[in-house]
Amino acid sequence: MDSVVINSPSLANCNTLHIREDVEELRKAGVYFLHIDLMDGNYVPNLCFPLRFLKDLRQEYPDIILDVHMMVTDPGAYVESMAEAKVDYLSFHADSTPFAIRTIDKIRAANIRPGVVINPSQPVEVVEPYADLVEMVTLMAVEPGFAGQKFMPGTVERVGMLDAVRKRVGKDFLINVDGAMTCEYLIPCIQRGANVIVTGIFTVFNQPDGIVSACKRFDAMCKKGLEAGRI
Repeated sequence: MDSVVINSPSLANCNTLHIREDVEELRKAGVYFLHIDLMDGNYVPNLCFPLRFLKDLRQEYPDIILDVHMMVTDPGAYVESMAEAKVDYLSFHADSTPFAIRTIDKIRAANIRPGVVINPSQPVEVVEPYADLVEMVTLMAVEPGFAGQKFMPGTVERVGMLDAVRKRVGKDFLINVDGAMTCEYLIPCIQRGANVIVTGIFTVFNQPDGIVSACKRFDAMCKKGLEAGRI
């Protein structure tokens, strides 16, 4: 897992009137992973992206990897729709259901790679009972549901703690870091085992030199982090 760090831009950071243009720029930059937030207004007091949007993305970009982050109170109820949209990864919050293993099994049965999300207030060990069943574990570096927050510095050490869980269970799941990532914290997270970085306004979008240049800068920093070696 250490040979590459995946840039997973969050489309929630796009200008909604220019999403297509932004996705085209991401494609020019070599991005092949897209992070899509799905909110129900209950688990978090916000809404983001209708289910139709996922189907449209898949139809327009059949080769891109769709990483869907569900911030919903009943994640199992969305699996069928996600299968119809042919998403690749589907992650739910560890505290959103008392039936995590059942939800993971349902996602996998739909031929989707299951993932689980850990909030900042939760110990990373909460996923250990089923860490061998998932393909991705996402660490939130902000409280879920709203853009514009600051990266929580303690997330860096939590990446290392999650990497320790990964080693204990013997399952090489992806470690994804989601929320307000900045250049200051990118390399430290990589050195502790992060494989996927959800990028946003501080790293890819709204940069003065544009999306393509920002993505190239991100890739160069990731390479530097990998070359620096693990901590």
